[in-house]
Amino acid sequence: MPQLKLFSGRSNRPLAERIAHYLGEPLGKIELQNFSDGEIWVKFTDNVRGADVFIIQTTVPPADNLMELLIMVDAAKRASARKVTVVIPYFGYARQDRKDQPRVAITSKLVANLITKSGADRVVCMDLHAPQIQGFFDIPVDHLYSSVVLVEHLRKMKIPDLTVVSPDVGGIKMARAYAKRLDADLVLIDKRRPAPNVVEVMNIVGDVDGRNVLIVDDLIDTAGTFTNAVAALKKAGARTVYGACTHPLLSGKALERINASAVEKIIVCDTIPLKVESPKIEVLSVAQVFSEAIERCFHNKSISSLFDIDKDKV
Repeated sequence: MPQLKLFSGRSNRPLAERIAHYLGEPLGKIELQNFSDGEIWVKFTDNVRGADVFIIQTTVPPADNLMELLIMVDAAKRASARKVTVVIPYFGYARQDRKDQPRVAITSKLVANLITKSGADRVVCMDLHAPQIQGFFDIPVDHLYSSVVLVEHLRKMKIPDLTVVSPDVGGIKMARAYAKRLDADLVLIDKRRPAPNVVEVMNIVGDVDGRNVLIVDDLIDTAGTFTNAVAALKKAGARTVYGACTHPLLSGKALERINASAVEKIIVCDTIPLKVESPKIEVLSVAQVFSEAIERCFHNKSISSLFDIDKDKV
């Protein structure tokens, strides 16, 4: 039987170490360096000939993280690895998944092509911004869900009179699944986006007066959508507002906006390492989810049966 070899890039080493701990496998030895001009150089110090190699690398900006992943895959294939699986906790460029205006790129498709052409045999990822991105790959994709961790934690919080809110129409399916699992009501926020990263909340579809509210989303970037939603919900009579998201990008003035907002707490996952801590942000690890998925991939077992993914597809 081939040997399982686990390696990490530099984008989220702490998560990779947690995954390795749950697997009971050490992270493999690899040299990653940048030349003076910024070029990335990769060398596998451990022998990977004939091994099943799993490379953990979140492709959060800058693009160097994506480039590093591609070089690591190429190096593993040229070192005669039997199979290379890329584990991407956060798949960057996922929001550019369609041609929504003339003369723009479908960059998530381009990134999928790059990963495939680099020599990857399988992709393991979590909470893609658009689930149909799985179809952009010409190799198998295992799509994991952070709800396995988030819902369990939210149940333990025992928030009374709970209403789950989707911050936009695109997230209604996720919000509905959370509402079902938490036995909560469901509300939708209708928003307009006059320019990139600029959001104007227009309408709350449903009643939040006197309710404790949970806003669920796959990611928070500039936190404009999120904090506008918090303000609108409080204005509509919400008692307490919580947030839950998988990928805490938190770019620009996101942390300032969150700290200045009326949100009680935001629960996020460690798919992206937080650069700055906030008393309003609680981080949960998805390392065990990834470790079990990796183990099942290695032993050719079903992943869908492990996570009991139903038709709601959280």
